[in-house]
Amino acid sequence: MRNGLRLLVLAGSVEARRMAQAALERGAEVRAVVSEPPRGPNPMPVPCDLISLDDPSAVAQAVSQADAVLDASHGFDAQMSALGFRAACAAGKPFLSYQRPAWDVLCDFKMRATASVEAAMTAIRPGARVFSACGWASLPACAPFPGEVLFLRQTSPHDRPAPYPFVSLVFGDPPFDLQTERTLFEELQVDTLLCRNLGGIASRPKVDAALARGMDIILVERPALPTGARVVSDTEAALDWVAGL
Repeated sequence: MRNGLRLLVLAGSVEARRMAQAALERGAEVRAVVSEPPRGPNPMPVPCDLISLDDPSAVAQAVSQADAVLDASHGFDAQMSALGFRAACAAGKPFLSYQRPAWDVLCDFKMRATASVEAAMTAIRPGARVFSACGWASLPACAPFPGEVLFLRQTSPHDRPAPYPFVSLVFGDPPFDLQTERTLFEELQVDTLLCRNLGGIASRPKVDAALARGMDIILVERPALPTGARVVSDTEAALDWVAGL
């Protein structure tokens, strides 16, 4: 990697922070863009701009000011990946997507995969008590919910009313560990977990807690990355790619 390489990181994942820091320490000039404000106790260690995905030109402008693009966006932020890849191709800039390995849904008969939250509604048993970690934006897809109650996790305080009477909001501050997740599920008497298949360790405790309690688990699979994009599933491989630029 030549010293002073201008690297743009499409951020949103935990790994984006780590890789941005590592690239910075190795001599790159690193900037990041996110589609929503960073959360958690470890903010981005490099200059970071909040952009609207409703304005593709914002991503294109950020790409035009970089020598290469490392996509480490949230696993379900397909629009960020698509816009970044399109802009990089148009500008002739190297582009790499990092995606952590998904959780193996075949490891237990209680786990099943579904293509979307909409599709998950057909997999929920009538009268089920469901804990969902799919976010506020998933609620419109839950309109045909067949269960008794849908407990929706929220990690940021707000006073918005739930749009359906079967939705109950559950507020909590991450990170969450196995014991607190198990205790929460017991208190709520939930029998089904609905969450996105994010992979990795940080989001895994709720899945392990549900497995320990013998709950049904419905995992929404991640959207596909842009066709033609090079993809790696290891952070060191991503950093080796940066080093080879």
